[in-house]
Amino acid sequence: MDCLDLLTTRRSTKNLSAPAPDELQLDTILQAATQVPDHGDLTPYRFVVINQERMENFHQLLKNSATSANLGEDALKKADKVGTMAPMVITVIASPKAGQPEWEQQLTAGCAAYAIQLAAKAQGFDNVWISSVWVDLPSVREAFACAQQEKIVAFIMIGTSNNHLDEAKNTEIEPFVSYF
Repeated sequence: MDCLDLLTTRRSTKNLSAPAPDELQLDTILQAATQVPDHGDLTPYRFVVINQERMENFHQLLKNSATSANLGEDALKKADKVGTMAPMVITVIASPKAGQPEWEQQLTAGCAAYAIQLAAKAQGFDNVWISSVWVDLPSVREAFACAQQEKIVAFIMIGTSNNHLDEAKNTEIEPFVSYF
């Protein structure tokens, strides 16, 4: 898959199953994530990988967090769905450093999340970026050892899908492009 095909055909999918990336493929994905624009070389992000063996812990964390935060029955159903959606999750956490604008560092972490998606897709894996209410729940933040200034920006769910979505999503660019 060439670069332009990758950029124009990557799609989110929530229908993910095994296999997930192996150790070498995961290393490539994480290496790609570290190559994003990073003003001042601050590396304002960190990653927490949840592999197949630990997915039940992640699932229980989401369910317990929804219950303790009194989010209701719909959130519990969503916790069940998200917690069993994929055989691997890469959690991307913005970890801003003092001395540079926080917003810029959060964008860098967002770029790292997108690079994870692209590198996974380039190796034949499908994925979806999940955030939702989970990223701000104190119990979830605690489970991922988030410091006060840190923010979970993404749970990148990675696996293999039987759905093949290779068509361009946006064909009409005029509504959101202007020229100066």
